[in-house]
Amino acid sequence: MTHIFCDTSVLVAACVNAHPHHNRALPIVSSVAEKEASGAISRHSIAECYSALTTLPLQPKIAPLEAKQLIENNILSHFRTIALSEKIYRAGLLRSVAIGHRGGIVYDALILECAITAESERIFTFNYRDFRSLAPELADRILPP
Repeated sequence: MTHIFCDTSVLVAACVNAHPHHNRALPIVSSVAEKEASGAISRHSIAECYSALTTLPLQPKIAPLEAKQLIENNILSHFRTIALSEKIYRAGLLRSVAIGHRGGIVYDALILECAITAESERIFTFNYRDFRSLAPELADRILPP
């Protein structure tokens, strides 16, 4: 069984039919739900998903309770979550510093460290260029859906 990791961008797109990347993300998330693959996510992605789902420019807006249900039904009931430990924070920070990246890319570095901790064979993200720049040695495992 393939072990996959999904970034927040993939999770959000899979949860929202109207999302422009929904048709690309849904098969990835569905493969975990249908037990064709095992899946992991960063626990931080739970908060990111909630934030993104409740602020997407949709009409009508996704209500907080609906966002919670989407996260529980589509993500938490199928994916193993990886906690952001001190070790992961240090590794993500060091990865960003070593490459000379500034600003918010450190959050991608943290999520990438969770994928490494989960020993994921495939890491799916719509932000694959930044992820690959953070971990060129993993470029063959970092894929767009």
